[in-house]
Amino acid sequence: MKVYISVDLEGVAGIADWEQCIAGGDDYALGRDLALGEVNAAIDGAVEAGASEILVNDSHSFMRNLPPTELGGHASYLSGRFKPLYMMEGLDPSYDVVIMLGYHAAMPTPGILSHTYNPRAIANVTLNGTVTGEAGINALVAMHHGVPVEVITGDQYVGPEAAPFCPGITAIEVKRSISRYAAEHLHPHIARQRIREGIYQALSEPSAAPPVLHLPATLEIQLISPDMAEQATWLRGVERVTSTTVRCEDDDPMRLFGTFMTLVSLTRSLVETH
Repeated sequence: MKVYISVDLEGVAGIADWEQCIAGGDDYALGRDLALGEVNAAIDGAVEAGASEILVNDSHSFMRNLPPTELGGHASYLSGRFKPLYMMEGLDPSYDVVIMLGYHAAMPTPGILSHTYNPRAIANVTLNGTVTGEAGINALVAMHHGVPVEVITGDQYVGPEAAPFCPGITAIEVKRSISRYAAEHLHPHIARQRIREGIYQALSEPSAAPPVLHLPATLEIQLISPDMAEQATWLRGVERVTSTTVRCEDDDPMRLFGTFMTLVSLTRSLVETH
């Protein structure tokens, strides 16, 4: 069994502040340690369930947050910036399952550190009319390859947000968001135990099916400013809906994902000039 793990940080138990998530932050070392503990718990659960090959894709910020020598299970590690498929880089049809670890809620949701790819540019995203965070957007890549998204971990919002796009997904809750900047966390050891056992169970008795969306699928993206919406329309297939909202539609889920990621990269230039 080949297992693909996409790792974010904001949904990890114990993380409640950007200072724990961004290199150079006062508590970044703590955030890295907390994330590593959950990654290794996931690896342990996957190995116990029969995984013979595991790829860990570091999907947060500059995407070099984990110490490779400390990863368990002899897992391969994919790190570094400018990955064409970003949080889903490295996934292909040879994988049996996807695990989304440490994921967070969508920007409009009151989850801890909620955002959708870029909190300084994107206010909201819907996929086929349903609000989605990064899990639903990333499911477009899993759909393209026909790989089930079996497990997601994070707060109480990530499971319900992923469920419309990832049939049969198992949600493992390791924290409960109180607001965007406060959460009640399981003790890290308990969180890791829950992840290890939950992944073992989910991979031993898989219930998820590959993501299925009605095609052509439509992404509607609400941006922070009209300038960003105007810039987004420079991309082929992106049309203006309101002063700050754009829409793109495609019958190819991978191409739709690529359009969205290009839009994210393009609008980032406006953020970085202010």
